[in-house]
Amino acid sequence: MAPQAHTGSSHLSQGLLLLWVLLGTGLCHMDTEKMDAGQESGTSSLTARSNGTVEVMENYTTIAEQCWNSFVFRMTNVSISELCEWKVISRPYSKLQKCLESWADNLKYGYPNALAEQYILQSHFYYFYNCTLEHPVYFDPPEDVLLAMIIAPICLIPFLVTLVIWRSKDSKAQ
Repeated sequence: MAPQAHTGSSHLSQGLLLLWVLLGTGLCHMDTEKMDAGQESGTSSLTARSNGTVEVMENYTTIAEQCWNSFVFRMTNVSISELCEWKVISRPYSKLQKCLESWADNLKYGYPNALAEQYILQSHFYYFYNCTLEHPVYFDPPEDVLLAMIIAPICLIPFLVTLVIWRSKDSKAQ
């Protein structure tokens, strides 16, 4: 199963991503110095830079999909009853993250990024949506309850010492 961006709204999301790349590279905000220095030289360097960025983005998109397919293949070996056991799913999950991160680093694309985040979230929605903690998580009690739990034994200590001394004196008299 591929993330939702690759289904119905792929053209829209790719168009928005392309616009973001163009805005980020400065293609839409050309300096006046470059206009004065020569229109052709400034435009050709910016076009080459934006084409390189789009190419890297397309390469990363393809590789990220391969990482996802590899993850899905690994998860086919996990039974439904084991989906929430970290010992079982940690290796495929970590390999998905490692694959996305290492390829982003290799392509100098930056990590975390929106596409990697989308695949990670997709894994949670598809495989781990029904995982709950078997053991409840314990939190500290409120301060007033905690204070009462600390002071009660402290106040009981003098009473118990007095009781022991009183009973020991009473037994000596008999």
